[in-house]
Amino acid sequence: MTFIEKKTWYFDQPGPANTADAAKFAIERAKELQIRTIIIASSSGKTAEIFHDAMKGSLLNLVVVTHAVGFAKPGEWEFSGDVALQLQKNGVRIVTGTHALSGLERALSRSPKIGGGSRTDAIAEALRRIVANGMKVAVECVLIAADQGAVGIDQEVIAVGGTASGADTVCVIRPAHTANFFDLQVREIVAMPRVR
Repeated sequence: MTFIEKKTWYFDQPGPANTADAAKFAIERAKELQIRTIIIASSSGKTAEIFHDAMKGSLLNLVVVTHAVGFAKPGEWEFSGDVALQLQKNGVRIVTGTHALSGLERALSRSPKIGGGSRTDAIAEALRRIVANGMKVAVECVLIAADQGAVGIDQEVIAVGGTASGADTVCVIRPAHTANFFDLQVREIVAMPRVR
């Protein structure tokens, strides 16, 4: 039997204070495993800027997954247009798509007429509560990126999510499309908060 020894980092608390370290850990593991793409969640653009700055000169590809238009307020995109233009000029791919682990399901669970959770809600909540909120976000971002054609499903990626804002969870994932959710594999947890 062959064993692989890897380092995992644990943050004392979740949240945006961990973003710079999460970027450092993501880049280190990508280089170690010769992974070419890092996928991150960024709702406003701040996390995207931190990762972009940390990745300069690394030859790694950055894919930024944003909230869908209308997530916080109908008809509005939360991501900074100025940041988006600057990142795109520097070769960063920005993907905006419907949340794979909520989307239409959220409309049903929030409805006073229908109410209740769904199987999709259960999967999302399990990832949030059993592992970390950032794990749910990272998995969802990979699904969205794969569905939009921003990443292939044949090579591992580094995926990064966070709790409310910033980044605090880093993992290695083999992507899948949302329709093939159970083909997705979280292969390594690189960093995560110890408490939720």
